[in-house]
Amino acid sequence: MILLFALHTAVAQNRVTTDEGVKFIVGVSDHDGTKIPHIILPTYYAYAPLIFKSQREYRNYGRLVRDVKKTIPLAAEIRDIIHETEEHLKTLPDEKARKRFLDAKEKELKEAYTPKMKKLTFRQGKLLIKLIDRECDQSAYQLIKLFMGSFKAVFYQSFAKLFGASLKKTYDPTGEDFMIERVVVLVINGQL
Repeated sequence: MILLFALHTAVAQNRVTTDEGVKFIVGVSDHDGTKIPHIILPTYYAYAPLIFKSQREYRNYGRLVRDVKKTIPLAAEIRDIIHETEEHLKTLPDEKARKRFLDAKEKELKEAYTPKMKKLTFRQGKLLIKLIDRECDQSAYQLIKLFMGSFKAVFYQSFAKLFGASLKKTYDPTGEDFMIERVVVLVINGQL
């Protein structure tokens, strides 16, 4: 099994094709004068097997996997956009320039992400709110309030409440969101 993992990892590392065939370039560690190949294996997460009590639970798990696979890339994109925006805001000289930048950024993001968000189901939207909290360590409400102000945060929260969701939802990986965390970790590491 270890040899299989090592070979898989070696394939992901530098591959060189020569006249003699394919060779892999791997790191070398020196241990008491002996050179040992150094191959970095990916982390493998092992969880206890799931036991479903009913067909309904099995279908719900399948939906969760599908929803996580669809929303985790969006949450990661949002995290990256927030970090870029924060860094750019630090370089701006005054409040007026920051406001202009945020207004332009908001318009740009609405044009880019409105079609993507419209394709999400209600369940995927609620999951995305939690995954944003997971990725950014702040709820969607806090992020909206930080970048757009309290009025827009309250407006969007009221709109979400109207449909039975909440932008203030937080992510609890050891509590109620344990199964989501399990699926997210497995999806990110390519195990699902």
